[in-house]
Amino acid sequence: MLNKVALLLCFFFIWYLFRSDKTQSKGVSKATWIPLIWMSIAGSRFVSNWLHPGTTVSASTFSEGSPIDRAVFLFLIIAGVLVLKKRKVSWKALYKSNPWVWFYFLFGLVSVVWSDLPFVALKRWGKGLGNVIMVMVLLTEAEPYKAVENVLRKLAFILVPSSVLLVKYFPNLGRAYHMGLPMATGVATHKNTLGAVCLASGIYFCWMFLYGKVERAGLAGKIRILLYSAIAIMIVWLFYKADSATSLFSMVVALVILSLSRIPPLRQNLRKTILCIMVLFGIVFAAEMTFGLKDKVIVLLGREPSLTTRVPMWKDLISMVHNPVLGYGYDSFWMGDRQRIIGEKWAIRGNAHNGYLEMYLNLGLVGVSFILAWIVSGLRRIWLQANFDFSVGVLRLAFLFIAAIYSYTEAAFYGVSLVWVLLLLGIMDPPEQARLVSNE
Repeated sequence: MLNKVALLLCFFFIWYLFRSDKTQSKGVSKATWIPLIWMSIAGSRFVSNWLHPGTTVSASTFSEGSPIDRAVFLFLIIAGVLVLKKRKVSWKALYKSNPWVWFYFLFGLVSVVWSDLPFVALKRWGKGLGNVIMVMVLLTEAEPYKAVENVLRKLAFILVPSSVLLVKYFPNLGRAYHMGLPMATGVATHKNTLGAVCLASGIYFCWMFLYGKVERAGLAGKIRILLYSAIAIMIVWLFYKADSATSLFSMVVALVILSLSRIPPLRQNLRKTILCIMVLFGIVFAAEMTFGLKDKVIVLLGREPSLTTRVPMWKDLISMVHNPVLGYGYDSFWMGDRQRIIGEKWAIRGNAHNGYLEMYLNLGLVGVSFILAWIVSGLRRIWLQANFDFSVGVLRLAFLFIAAIYSYTEAAFYGVSLVWVLLLLGIMDPPEQARLVSNE
C-alpha cells in the first residue's frame, strides 16, 4: 500500500515540476522533446528493458539488439533529421567548426568494412550518430543554450525523483546485484549509469544555482527554489546510494571548475578561468607522477588501486588487439569469441570500463586520436566562447572536462550515452556562433 501511495506522490511531484516550469521554458520549441526522450533513455533503460525487466541478454541479443529498441531509436533519429531539415542551418560553418566530429563518424563508417559483423557495426554507427543529431536539434534552436538548460532540467525532473521512488519503494526494479553485492540502480540498470544521471543533473543544478539561472521573484519563484532544492537533495541521496566512485569524483571536479569561475579575479573572464584550470590540472598531474596521487585518491574513494580488477582486465584486452592502428571496426570488439573469452574470465560483457581503451579496441590509435582532437578543438571553441557568454562557456568547460575524466574508468564514447551527449554539447558550437567563430 505504501509503495502505491509513493508512486502517486512521485507522479504528482513530477507533474507539478513540469507545470511550474512552463515560464522557464518559454522560447523553447517542442522539438526539444526528441533529445529529451533520447537522453532519458540513455540515462535509464532501453524501452525493451522497461517492457521486460530482468531479461537476461544472450550473446545473439547483445549483437543484434532488440527490434523494439531499434524502432524507437530509428524513430527519434528520423524525427531529429526532419526537424533539422526544416531549419535553416549554416551547415558549412557547422562543419568547419566541428570537423573532428564529422571525420570521426566518416572513419567509423569506413571501419565497418573490416568489422566481424559489418551490418551490426553499421547499425551501431547509426545509433552513435544519433547522439550528434540530438545535440544538433538543441543547438539549432532559436536560443540554443536555453534549450540545453531546458532539456537538462526536465531530464532531472523525470529521472531523479523516479530513481528515488524505485530505490526506496520498488527494490525489484530499483536495486540489483553486482559481483554478489547489492547496488542501487534507480531507473538505470547499473549503479554507474545511475551515477551518470546524478552527475549530469548535479552539474546542471550547481551551475544553475551559482549563476542564478532561475527566476526567484515572487511566490512562484520561491516555490521554484524549494522544488529545485528538493531535487538537489535527491541527487545527493542518490549519489550516496549509488556509491559510484567515478561519478562522485567527477562531480567534485565539476564543483571545483564551477567554483573557480566565481572567484573575483576569474569572474567574467573565461580565458583566465581556462588557464587556471589547466594550471591546476598540470599541478595534479605532476603530483601524480611524483607521489602516485591517483592510488591515494582511489583508496580515499573506497576502491582498490586496481580499480576492482579493471587494470588487470585492461591488460588482457590490450593484448587481444591485432591491429593497434585501426582496431576491430566501429563498436565491433565485443563480438564473437572475444566477448565470450572476456566474459568468462572477468564477468564483463560489452564494456571495457575505459572510454579511451574502448575506442582503441574498436578504432585503434586513430580512434583515440579523434578523442584527443575533440578535447583540444573543444577547448579552442570554449576559449572563443569568451566573446559570447561567460556562464555558458563555463558550463561547456565543465561538460568537456568531466567527460574526459569520467571516461578513464567508464566507456562513454559509444552507443546511446548520456556522457557522450554532454561532451558533444561541450565541444560543438551552434551554427550561428560557428559561422562567427570561423571568421575569426
